[in-house]
Amino acid sequence: MTNRMNRRNLLVGTAAVAATAGLSHSIVLNSAKAEEMPKLKGNIKHAFSRWCYGKYSLDELCQFCVKLGIPGIDLLTPDDFPTLEKYGLMCPMVSAPTSIGSGWNRLENHDRLVDIFEKLIPQVAAAKFPNVIVMSGNREGLDDESGVTNCVTGLKRILPTAEKYGVNLVMELLNSKRDHRDYQCDHTAWGVRVCKGTGSSRMKLLYDIYHMQIMEGDVIATLRENIEYIGHVHTGGCPGRAEIDETQELYYPAIMRALLDLKYEGYVAQEFIPKAEDALASLEKCIRICDI
Repeated sequence: MTNRMNRRNLLVGTAAVAATAGLSHSIVLNSAKAEEMPKLKGNIKHAFSRWCYGKYSLDELCQFCVKLGIPGIDLLTPDDFPTLEKYGLMCPMVSAPTSIGSGWNRLENHDRLVDIFEKLIPQVAAAKFPNVIVMSGNREGLDDESGVTNCVTGLKRILPTAEKYGVNLVMELLNSKRDHRDYQCDHTAWGVRVCKGTGSSRMKLLYDIYHMQIMEGDVIATLRENIEYIGHVHTGGCPGRAEIDETQELYYPAIMRALLDLKYEGYVAQEFIPKAEDALASLEKCIRICDI
């Protein structure tokens, strides 16, 4: 997210926006050019985050996936699963009805969160999807040591269910410098401590390249040092979270090659906010940048 936009608010507004979008977006999806999309190479498992494309209906985005050969769309909820099933698609990272700022680092949140995830994890497993997102929450004066301890304590309560159903809990790394002030899981090392503390192979990190470039840089070396804890990857142009093209400071083909060298088996989901008028053409361009 950028400009303090909230994914959940964007998702709530998607249906209303899509209803007024008309047929203009379908023209792109049904064009001869779309039908002639070259196949992806298949080395990287591609996806993209739903919240970045609020002007398109989920059906339109699913049609785009089918034509380009993308297996799934990120950050959807169980209400969206029937639409995905209709197109033979999946959700690599399922969203949870929780907030970014109020997370597992607070003991008083645990009972509420446990109730949410004990219900959600079986739904994710029934759909045969691999991951569900979790958030650390904001510091609000909490020291990092206590934050780790509290997250581990809470997550251990739901990890037996995650292990039983074969679903990964994936904590997102976000920057606390620009977009998510005070968020606690803002460095890879802190997130790794949470993963290690749980002692479960079902506890992973969502390594958001945009956010971690802002907080710590050294992207490829960090991936190499922590790849066993990386369960999912998000992209985004830095600075500004726009397209991951020549306008920004990272060279994504090199990052993708590093992931392949490390035998990373998770998904790479585009999570940039398109500046281009033709957002789907822009999305295809950025997917192909990562398609090495």
